[in-house]
Amino acid sequence: MQVIKRDLVIIGGGPAGLAAAISARKNGLKDILLIERDKILGGILNQCIHDGFGLHTFREALTGPEYAQRYIDEFHKLGIEVMLETIVLSLDNNRQISVSSKEGFVKIQAGAVILSMGCRERTAGAISLPGTRPSGVYTAGAAQNFINLQNKQIGNRVVILGSGDIGLIMARRMTLEGATVAAVFELLPTPSGLARNVQQCLNDYDIPLFLSTSVFELHGTDRLTGVTVASVDETFQMIESTKRFVPCDTLLLSVGLIPENELSLGAGVNLEATTSGATVDDTYMTSVPGIFSCGNVLHVHDLVDHVSEEAALVGQSAVRYVTQKTVRDSASIPIEAKQDVRYVLPQTVSGKTDFTVSLRVTRPMANGVVMIKDKGRKVAGKKIVRLHPAEMIRVKVKAKNIETAEKLEVSVQC
Repeated sequence: MQVIKRDLVIIGGGPAGLAAAISARKNGLKDILLIERDKILGGILNQCIHDGFGLHTFREALTGPEYAQRYIDEFHKLGIEVMLETIVLSLDNNRQISVSSKEGFVKIQAGAVILSMGCRERTAGAISLPGTRPSGVYTAGAAQNFINLQNKQIGNRVVILGSGDIGLIMARRMTLEGATVAAVFELLPTPSGLARNVQQCLNDYDIPLFLSTSVFELHGTDRLTGVTVASVDETFQMIESTKRFVPCDTLLLSVGLIPENELSLGAGVNLEATTSGATVDDTYMTSVPGIFSCGNVLHVHDLVDHVSEEAALVGQSAVRYVTQKTVRDSASIPIEAKQDVRYVLPQTVSGKTDFTVSLRVTRPMANGVVMIKDKGRKVAGKKIVRLHPAEMIRVKVKAKNIETAEKLEVSVQC
């Protein structure tokens, strides 16, 4: 088996991996290898042909492929090495990577590793949908791939379960392709996607959204013929009297994303229960020295611009680790999620450099203030008119404000 060495190996060639590689090269590191399992770079952006990408990064609305291509062009211009159509089989805590490529099996010893593998979607099996198992049931992302990349129509009368952003976007896409979208059903009492997508993808096309409602049975043998839906109570139990049959030949599932962290677990990386991503410090280094994480494999983002910004910081951190052999500060400061905050990231900081806290709230709120405190003393804050679990919040913290901090607590006050 061939064995090679690289200063930095990046696993995943989507927006996070591309931005991390470009940042690392611009910060002076030459020996970089990016590994991608697909035939092309760009990741999920290649099938996201709608616009709205790049508003923060480039100050203009781009489609997913356009946004990705700007990074791909710069990546190739910088001459960064890439292995396409390559599957990473394993990663250990010594940063040794086993891969399967067109050239055969290869072992790579990395000075540092950046994890940027992205997410996968929850499937019908993952949410234990009862009923038969006919054709016509797809995840929203799989449907997007069929239509946008393979030019295949997948159905005529569609029901969508879940109001995540991909599901909302596919409601509009299916309508534009000539299908009838009967309804979008959401288990939670509030939409899971961004407010702009609810407006632009559902309201603008007169597609009904039913909250606190879910699919409880699939019907059909060879092909889906319909679904049984019903409202749920506060404990998400079905209200029997509200059951009804909705005819359809296609069901799209937009019921959540799961970070692809099997490789992380194999390397012994600690994962957070709330995000299903790695536990990281303010350099985005995981619990395993020299292994970093960024993008949707770390925590699910709602804007790709934030993915690119985060990944660029990770690229810088990886370069410092390789060139200066930096280690985690033993006197790190923990950060905890408190009132109305679902999670915070990073989970620890050194207190020596400025950093950004990313968080999501537990429920919709209006006119709130995100407060970051140390023993009751405010060290940072941000006023927000509208807070929603679907929208990630970012708060910048100055190192000078936490020089004597022992533990930071993040909460929302309304």
